[in-house]
Amino acid sequence: MNEYTNRSLRVYVLIAATLSSFLTPFMGSSINVALPVIALHFGIDAILQTWIPTAFLLAAAIFAVPFGRISEIYGMKRIFIYGNMIFTVSSVLSAFSPSALALIIFRAIQGVGSAMIFVTGLAMLTRVFPPMERGKAIGINTAAVYIGLSMGPVLGGFLTHFLGWQSIFLVTVPVTLIVLAVCLLKVEGEWADASGESFDVPGSISYCIFLFLLMYGFSALPEVVGALMIVLSILAFAIFLKIELSSESPVFNVRLFKNLRFSFSSLAALINYSATFAVSLLLSYHLQYIKGLDPGSSGLILVTQPIVMAFVAPLAGRASDRFNPQILAGIGMAINAAALLSLSILDRGTPLFMIVTSLLVLGLGFGFFSSPNTNAIMGSVERRDYGIASATVSSMRLIGQAFSIGIVTLIFAFLIGRVPISPANYDLLIESTRICFLVFGVLCFIGVFAATAHRNDG
Repeated sequence: MNEYTNRSLRVYVLIAATLSSFLTPFMGSSINVALPVIALHFGIDAILQTWIPTAFLLAAAIFAVPFGRISEIYGMKRIFIYGNMIFTVSSVLSAFSPSALALIIFRAIQGVGSAMIFVTGLAMLTRVFPPMERGKAIGINTAAVYIGLSMGPVLGGFLTHFLGWQSIFLVTVPVTLIVLAVCLLKVEGEWADASGESFDVPGSISYCIFLFLLMYGFSALPEVVGALMIVLSILAFAIFLKIELSSESPVFNVRLFKNLRFSFSSLAALINYSATFAVSLLLSYHLQYIKGLDPGSSGLILVTQPIVMAFVAPLAGRASDRFNPQILAGIGMAINAAALLSLSILDRGTPLFMIVTSLLVLGLGFGFFSSPNTNAIMGSVERRDYGIASATVSSMRLIGQAFSIGIVTLIFAFLIGRVPISPANYDLLIESTRICFLVFGVLCFIGVFAATAHRNDG
């Protein structure tokens, strides 16, 4: 069957992938708004509460690449379906968590399910849409991510305020059931371009160990154990590279990084998410702790950024089918840098309209960056590598998101310490927030060069 000529198949794959792409950012942005309430509910400090989003991101990042390879061998649709099932069950379990530790564990399980969804949804889209329409499809899919981000703060804020934070997890269940119904009833066939090949178990284990040591070690800084784990992660990475270069069926085709367009676009994605993901978390803290707003009102302000993203992303995706996607991504990254630097002067007296303006600009930049950059990555590889390229996109996003939270955790640990956030340390919270935004702005400035490097390579 030639998927490019089957329009109904393309529509159903787009529906399933788009709805799933909506779920995880919705969950992430909702939880960020609810964190102060969750922290009060369980009586946990500022450092431990950051582990509620970090556990999800850590698990999702660790398992993205192995499941990308598994989907190439055993079928993308199959892994996509299983991922939605795991996401559904873990959402219900999270809603009924008896303790903060249980919630963190269930969030990690939810991250595993999300990894299975991330790596297969984009790969299936790339598989069924022809190159001249791929940017448009990726743009629609990316817009769903931003709609999830935009609905998260508002709906999550109101759900938390009126029904409790547990309701955030339960509202995702009907959406996953629709996705499962579409896949099981309407999406025929399967995609397994590496069917029959062996799964690289040693490479997968070494990759998971490397990423766990790196990300957990980073989050544990400035403790000595954090530095030790980062050193051990370098050793684990060397072992992983040796295994992959000698394997006939590697879990991650590291030779893809010889393609400089693929490499630099992937690096740009890592930098962008490292610099932008924690924005909603930081501003949620500022709006609720410093400005004294409730979760619902905070959500209405934070919705500004993703609404602009959702509008711009499909247009940028369509434009990337006609113009060089890396130029568009570079423009987006530069806009992000300007917006983040404008937030680095945040203080008690900063008017809300200035925060909203910065969020508007950030939404514009992110919308310009994400779809074209993803199109550049997916368009730089052969069809048989779509699974691992999709896994790379997801990994860069997830690792970047975890690094973003890790940067916040590190700066908070240095300036605030392991104590609950209270009026006594609000000045330190403001100082920490300003330093975070300054670091993020500088990262995006560097990212402009990564996004636009080797525009004619690959």
